[in-house]
Amino acid sequence: MSFYDSLLTTLPKSSLWLLANDSATMAPFEYLISIPGRAWILRFVEALNFWMQLPPDALNSISKTLNIVLNAWLLIDDIEDGTHLRRGKPVAHSIFGIPQTFNAGSQAFFLAQQEILSMEESSDAIQTMLKAFTDEMVAIHRGQGLEILWRETFRCPTEDEYVLMVADKTSSFFRMMAKLMQTCAGAQNADVDFTPLANVIGIFIQIRDDYVNLTSPAYSARKGFAEDLSEGKFSFPILHGIHANPTDTRILEALKQRPTDPSEKIPIIDYLKAETHSLAYTQNVLEILERQARDEIGRVGGNPMLEKIIDALHEDMVMVDE
Repeated sequence: MSFYDSLLTTLPKSSLWLLANDSATMAPFEYLISIPGRAWILRFVEALNFWMQLPPDALNSISKTLNIVLNAWLLIDDIEDGTHLRRGKPVAHSIFGIPQTFNAGSQAFFLAQQEILSMEESSDAIQTMLKAFTDEMVAIHRGQGLEILWRETFRCPTEDEYVLMVADKTSSFFRMMAKLMQTCAGAQNADVDFTPLANVIGIFIQIRDDYVNLTSPAYSARKGFAEDLSEGKFSFPILHGIHANPTDTRILEALKQRPTDPSEKIPIIDYLKAETHSLAYTQNVLEILERQARDEIGRVGGNPMLEKIIDALHEDMVMVDE
């Protein structure tokens, strides 16, 4: 019992955690980041840096922070949505279990916060970045929570409600990116408001994701065929199809069943395409959002790197349509 007799004096003031333990507890996170992805986020950081011109150390720390947040969020998002594939591979929780995967994702959020605290910036800059990080993390969770609430209570949101939810769930990540980078940029673009650009890019990317989820073979290979239907999700084309013909309940009935077989999903996609024209409507909205994003890029001063990313996202949709 001698260990307990001197416990209060032998325990350190900080954690005795061994970094070697991370290889076990953070295995779900390490598994996910080991799977090659399309690295859109790092490309967006590089594009914003065309304006910001950050010192290399600050740029690396912010890139690392955002990459941690994104992958941590994907771990938890896959659990909440009951996803089976991520980047073409089995999701982490199917290998490591839900408890460990959820804990790894939660821990990673705080590792991202630690990365900000370790940056060699002024105390005022660190506090500004921590506030931006916290505000947008809250927004991400609020948006995700609302989407889950709609799904679990089986309430189809209106189009306006959905877009406002996405402005929290998805645009918040791009707002976080802009705020962190702008803080470290100092006087460079200090007076520029990047929020409208971040908002429209987030909404554009989310609705585009909704569209390709139902239409793209390449997307199906990475995440499964029309997984939004299997997850019972009120995505943008799906909610449009429901509201376009409220008396026809076939979409709602399909969402209740959470179909997994392509033979059950294809008739719903055909219905969205041929009868409610929801896929065409989604394309039209995406064209508007893309135009607004390009206008915002021009307002801020032009950015060929960011334009190139928008071009690539546009080409993906064109290839899907063809």
